[in-house]
Amino acid sequence: MAAGEPLIGLGVSGGIGAYKAVEVARLLQKRGYRVQAILTRNARKFVGPLTFEAITQRPVITSQFAVGMNADIEHIALATEMRALVVAPATASVIGKFANGIADDFLTALYLATRAPLVLAPAMNTVMWEHPAVRGNLATLAARGARCVGPGEGYLACGWIGQGRLAEPDEIARFVDELVRTAVGPLAGRRLLITAGPTLEDIDPVRYLGNRSSGRMGFALAAEAMRRGADVHLVAGPTSVEPPDVTTLTRVRTAAQMHAAVMAASTKRDVVIMAAAVADYTPVGGAHSAKMEKGDGLTLALERTADILADLGQRRAVTPGAVTPVLVGFAAETGPAEDRAARKLVQKQVDLVVANDVSAEGAGFDVDTNRVTLVSRESQQALPLMSKTAVAAAILDRVEALLAPVTATHP
Repeated sequence: MAAGEPLIGLGVSGGIGAYKAVEVARLLQKRGYRVQAILTRNARKFVGPLTFEAITQRPVITSQFAVGMNADIEHIALATEMRALVVAPATASVIGKFANGIADDFLTALYLATRAPLVLAPAMNTVMWEHPAVRGNLATLAARGARCVGPGEGYLACGWIGQGRLAEPDEIARFVDELVRTAVGPLAGRRLLITAGPTLEDIDPVRYLGNRSSGRMGFALAAEAMRRGADVHLVAGPTSVEPPDVTTLTRVRTAAQMHAAVMAASTKRDVVIMAAAVADYTPVGGAHSAKMEKGDGLTLALERTADILADLGQRRAVTPGAVTPVLVGFAAETGPAEDRAARKLVQKQVDLVVANDVSAEGAGFDVDTNRVTLVSRESQQALPLMSKTAVAAAILDRVEALLAPVTATHP
């Protein structure tokens, strides 16, 4: 995971639900977070540190006194950087320690050292959950701002049926993501439309014209915008990776479908970011109804597809003075892309163009990194090779600056 991604501290205490914390870590990473796992001594009796290291690609913290670790510095550094401290499962013991300020291991010391929000996912026997001591400790923590997810009802490890089961991992990850986005929120109240992935232009029932776009860059933008509190409408073509959770998801296949979806949705958006790799050409007359026989060869007649970004810019031009969305385009080239991006900026009447050489090592399609230049009328900002999540953050920083002089267009 890249250093630019927000960090979540995941505390795992000693309960049978500890194995579910592995899935919590994976789901948080899927939403674009780095995860630092902290296992208590009893947690390690249920699940091993190596499992979390394999998932998070980070060393697991298991002790304040591990060899080579300066405990004071380590927990203060983590406490300062992380966006939330999530404890799943949270046993009666760790809840009690948090409530009473007992810091006898790394996790409890970390809680006292951080100002990040605390999210507890309790898991215990029903009678323990209902005990006045546990309820009192939870009330104390709630008064300090702690949030609680669950527990759920069902079969418990002890054989009982009742409340006390750890909340499902997707529920925990979704709660944490929403909490962090709300807490950060520089794009709260803003409505963004983002496109991602390729479009596929059918030739016949078997063949199509396409490109290598995986959707990763557009999805990174959508995930980062959600973390910043935006309302995100994602229009995605057929992608090889799963999209992030967004406010609205519209799936399309062809350039014409993407054009229709974007033009319809863009009138109610503050920002439109065209990160999709939209096909430039489509077969004249549409796809053949039956498979074309190859014979001595196939001849295809192609026509240009509608230029979505140019049409958005043209709509701005014909309504001067009207409040229109900030427009961001992409210029993917095989070679230096800055000059082409500068021309596109003027020709298509947009505010920012993200230029990149897709033939460069580590950049372009179907990889997790990118190297881009942000081209505006005022400047060109070349970014180093970095994760697409970090690139997305840099792009949205510029978008926030473009939005700053105006108020949100839609309450």
